[in-house]
Amino acid sequence: MTTSTTKDAWNESGDTTPRATRGWQEIYLKEDWWAIWIGIGLMAVAIILFNKGNPLLKSLAINPGGLKWTSGEQLINHFSQNAQLYGLQFVSWLIIFGVSCRIMGNKLSQFIPGFIFLYIMSIIMFSVAGWANAAKFNLEAPLVALVVGLVLANTIRLPAWMDSAFRVEYFIKIGIVLLGATFPITLVVTAGPVAIMQATIISVTTCLVIYFAATRLFGLDNRLAAVIGVGGSVCGVSASMAIAASVNAKKDHLYTSVTLVVGWALVMILVLPFISKALGLHPGVAGAWVGTSEFADAAGFAAASAYGKMAGNEDAAIKAFTLMKVIGRDLWIGIWSIVWALIATMAWEKKETGTKPGAKEIWLRFPKFVIGFFVASILMTLVTSGYSTADFNKTVKPDLIMPLVSLRTWAFIFCFLSIGLTTRFRELKPVGWKPFTAFTLGVAVNVVLGYFLSVHVFADHWSAL
Repeated sequence: MTTSTTKDAWNESGDTTPRATRGWQEIYLKEDWWAIWIGIGLMAVAIILFNKGNPLLKSLAINPGGLKWTSGEQLINHFSQNAQLYGLQFVSWLIIFGVSCRIMGNKLSQFIPGFIFLYIMSIIMFSVAGWANAAKFNLEAPLVALVVGLVLANTIRLPAWMDSAFRVEYFIKIGIVLLGATFPITLVVTAGPVAIMQATIISVTTCLVIYFAATRLFGLDNRLAAVIGVGGSVCGVSASMAIAASVNAKKDHLYTSVTLVVGWALVMILVLPFISKALGLHPGVAGAWVGTSEFADAAGFAAASAYGKMAGNEDAAIKAFTLMKVIGRDLWIGIWSIVWALIATMAWEKKETGTKPGAKEIWLRFPKFVIGFFVASILMTLVTSGYSTADFNKTVKPDLIMPLVSLRTWAFIFCFLSIGLTTRFRELKPVGWKPFTAFTLGVAVNVVLGYFLSVHVFADHWSAL
């Protein structure tokens, strides 16, 4: 992963400028701001091209993940027919990331070859996910990327300088901003109060259970407790990173949360579909349960899709999962970022230093890319508000939203590959039984409470999908 100028302040990653000399320089020296400029910029370009009826961005967002290929020949034909588009796409990504990373202090002589490797590996990950039988084996591209990255990092000694291209935090921040661009606020309204209510109950309850178990039962650090609490109650890796930045957590705290999230996400992929089948759950109900129990969008989508296919109604399972997880729970990334930034600065640091941090310190600490998420969401809402549901589904979704979804997925693939490629087990400290137990208590709450709400309290709503 990227390094920091301060041992414990991982959130300064990508910013080599001393705090005292910052100011307006932040807007071009910090990853958070670059994530906003790139995410909002891609969204603006997409809107302009969409209004002009130009399919360029749709073409540049290409990936082989949706091919459903059954033979190597089909895959080869796809790449040969679209070679120019992939070449243009690669150059576009290289310019976007190369220029921004160079301004933030990276050496292009190290970044460029590292990114070439990352891009080629991402193409391979998408290709695996595009196999016709990939869903049967839960071969979702982000999870495949993570596993392959872990295997490579721990079996082959890659040059250390390649880490300059494996910008985990940077890629996930851009992905979160693009998530906002594909997340019109109107979707929250149309999701109805049920999804929001259920997501709120789950997020708040699980986060507090993990936090108080970690701090009161096991005496763990407040910052670690906050990071694993939100990681287990909202959206795994991306939420862990957002909260780590908010509370000024140590890198070890982030690694611990990511390890716990990934481990339990993989377990849930394997377990939830089969338990749902054994219980004979309606696909919509099962999708909602997966949405309240999983810790990562990719993992949850894989689990919901797997059960939907088993039950003969994949659409209902995926729709319920999306409403619960992507719309309901993911919205809490921004809310928890604000809440924990305030708690860290106004309570913990005041107690540690004896002085009350000012508003400026809170602003410096707050993860700015979360602002980008909400700005992108609001802008997309304004742009798409004039379309009827029929027109939205016919033109806006395929020509504007889906290209941005593809770009978001690219950012997440870059991120998950980078996590794997920079996670060397020989360099990591054990998670420890205390964080594991606290997080596992949260897992139990997620699963049991999610089941109760999905299967009993709101069953009629989810069954109607």
